[in-house]
Amino acid sequence: MSGFDARMRPLAVRAGLALLLFAVLPAVLAGFDRSYYYQVANLALIFVLLAASLQLVTGVAGLLHLGHAAFYGVGAYAAALLSTELGLGFTVTLPLAGLIAAVIALLVALPTMRLVSIYFAVATLAIGQMLYLVMLNWVGLTKGPNGIVLTRGLELFGFDLSGRLATYYTVAGVVALSLVALGRLSHSYYGNALRSIREDDQCADAMGVRTARLKMEVFTLSAFFAGVAGALWAHMTGYISPGDFDFGESILILAMIVVGGLGSLPGAAIGALVLILLPEVLRDLGDFRNIMVGLVMFGCILFLPKGLMGEVSALRLARQQFGAAWRRTGNGVGIGWR
Repeated sequence: MSGFDARMRPLAVRAGLALLLFAVLPAVLAGFDRSYYYQVANLALIFVLLAASLQLVTGVAGLLHLGHAAFYGVGAYAAALLSTELGLGFTVTLPLAGLIAAVIALLVALPTMRLVSIYFAVATLAIGQMLYLVMLNWVGLTKGPNGIVLTRGLELFGFDLSGRLATYYTVAGVVALSLVALGRLSHSYYGNALRSIREDDQCADAMGVRTARLKMEVFTLSAFFAGVAGALWAHMTGYISPGDFDFGESILILAMIVVGGLGSLPGAAIGALVLILLPEVLRDLGDFRNIMVGLVMFGCILFLPKGLMGEVSALRLARQQFGAAWRRTGNGVGIGWR
């Protein structure tokens, strides 16, 4: 019976999370019946995806990325331009936005992937600022500071999804699928190879790990999911401008994974929820809410240096959840996740 319980526990946890995301929370939002709460919920989910995508490159691979919001912006502008200029719907613009962000990330990453430590961080900062200035100043394409208004709402295979509840389900579904993909990447042989780069890239290179190629791949993958998040934001709000994707947004996303726990995918989600929802909860404090949020962040870093859910706890949780995928050889030796 204990073995059966151990097998059923992961299924129960996943079913509980799915129930919370797709049944309990929508019911609560419908009970409030205010567009504002739907907007906050959707925004929180989008930033969960952004934090999770940055976690892959910064938390797992150990590459300090200071320009993540720029690829979020590339995805948003790609979706907006594909929708307004070519008349493409959400079904097409969502994956294309991710692919465009990934291609641009690949091109700008080619000369920077052999950089390490603070040099890589400064390079990504420069890349982020360069893309932000393109969004701001290329008026002929991006409309500059005026931004772009999307006339087409969310739709999926011809079905209108512009209603509040339909929009929430669309965002939640895309984010959930993306988190599953990121989770499988993080807790796999590929994820272990990324962690070897984080711990000692020279040693990993000497052991046959193609570090430069892996860095380029994980940087591109991270940008793909950031681009998907950008497409969700563009179609959800119906309006985007360069101010949505400045350097401050990159720092906010980085703060989310630090508060949640570097290397921890659940920690990234928790950190994103805390830093998006806490200012809303403290809205009645006015300008003092920013001080309170700063104190919470400082307290987390001071008293919980490994984050609200550190990597060790996340790996233990992943091993419990993916226990059925933990392969063993004939003599019972564990060899890792598939």
